[in-house]
Amino acid sequence: MPELPEVEVVRAGLAPAVTGATVLGVTVLDERALTRHAGDATGFEATLTGRVIGGAARRGKFLWLPVTARTEQDPRQALVAHLGMSGQLLLRTSGADAERHERVRMDIVHPDHGEFAVVFADQRTFGSLAIDELVPTADGRPGGHGLDAASLPSQVTHIARDPLDPAFSDASFRRALAWKESAIKRVLLDQTVLSGVGNIYADESLWAARIHPETPARALSTRAVNRLLAEVRHVLDKALAEGGTSFDAQYVNVNGQAGYFAHSLNAYGRTGEPCPRCGRPIVRVSFTNRSSHFCPTCQRRR
Repeated sequence: MPELPEVEVVRAGLAPAVTGATVLGVTVLDERALTRHAGDATGFEATLTGRVIGGAARRGKFLWLPVTARTEQDPRQALVAHLGMSGQLLLRTSGADAERHERVRMDIVHPDHGEFAVVFADQRTFGSLAIDELVPTADGRPGGHGLDAASLPSQVTHIARDPLDPAFSDASFRRALAWKESAIKRVLLDQTVLSGVGNIYADESLWAARIHPETPARALSTRAVNRLLAEVRHVLDKALAEGGTSFDAQYVNVNGQAGYFAHSLNAYGRTGEPCPRCGRPIVRVSFTNRSSHFCPTCQRRR
């Protein structure tokens, strides 16, 4: 599933193309792409048509494009996107042929860039689009990366801030861990505690911090938690710089290009290969419905 770096790469690619653009029309080809939307496809198309897009924001793995209200009495709304396991948001020229697995197409016109299309394609159909009301943030800080507005879609209010968010509180994260008996990897994957980190970057961060993935969160010292947060940020920053992690053609930016952070992985997906730090084999163990990859020598459970 795309994690923070992959989603942020998409957001950064969309922002200059859609900010200030007017929606000329929307075509829903597959209503399975609207599983998070409260209405039907006809209402979805009609609601977006004619609206002006105010930018592109992200919190964790959610993206949203705020749109102007038709009247002052109308609620503020946004087009919310979750990529699921294989969702893609692609920029295409106006009138371009349909993409493989295309589910929704939004034709827009930008005052500087002219007409083009934003295409939502999704092979496995676990991703979704929705029109949702914007609500104030609980802390009065900007709702997501990319916009200064202190608001976010109601569907995203349960998602915690991510470690790269200027409003993320290290102290609050440390306090949350102090009460959790769960394994630290499970906590890293809990989007209500810390968002944007999935299986790949959890494994990489824990390897870098020399922490066993099954260590109880509350057993970590303040020094260990600080070290872990520093490594999470380092891993995410590096992945962002390299365009994210792409193992196949599903994880791509808005131009269809894959990231290359997969070449920088130290633990994830390297079962049986030598640990880059000590040379012992990386092991893979089952973890809920996923797998954990770690070095049993460097990441001893204490």
